Amino acid sequence: MQTQKIDNRLIASEKQINTTLDTQARKNIEIKEHSSRVSQLCKLLGIAMKLSDADIFKLEISGLFHDIGKVYVKAEILNKPGLLTREEWREIERHPEIGYFILSKYPGLKGIAKNVLYHHERYDGSGYPVGLKQEEIPLLSRVIAVVDSYDAMTNQRPYKETLDEKTAILELIGNKERQFDPIIVDIFIEKVLKADIK
Repeated sequence: MQTQKIDNRLIASEKQINTTLDTQARKNIEIKEHSSRVSQLCKLLGIAMKLSDADIFKLEISGLFHDIGKVYVKAEILNKPGLLTREEWREIERHPEIGYFILSKYPGLKGIAKNVLYHHERYDGSGYPVGLKQEEIPLLSRVIAVVDSYDAMTNQRPYKETLDEKTAILELIGNKERQFDPIIVDIFIEKVLKADIK
């Protein structure tokens, strides 16, 4: 029933949201492709974690919209080759709050907006925009954080070197309890990626 309510409200807002996503895609096609991959991996991870159908649906939609705030980040920053300046990073770090503002305007998407707002929080409290830690961070935001980082590491970005799967997995493992929820990392590696890292 809850899934149906969210689904109906999402459909009602679909045209406006798609317009925003299309604007985002015109600025940087990689963001759209990245968001699609994150959405699908989030769904698989939600299933592996045995979340409810409603939470899996919310997770899939949250993954799709997690970077929607980048529609208001300058294209020259998003597409800049090489290292970003601290000021440019600050601009990019605004995107969770912008995404929250965009999504919270739509009926039924407040929960989705909250997941988007907190997806760059870190397990040790050193993330942004608020500095939440551990279970203070909503569960679905913690899931997105793992998947988002993995996909960003394993796919080409203008300002970052692409990593192979094994190296990316080792990065996830090395950042358990610092950046990521350790339980979520373990489930993602074992059940979704089906990797055996010894």
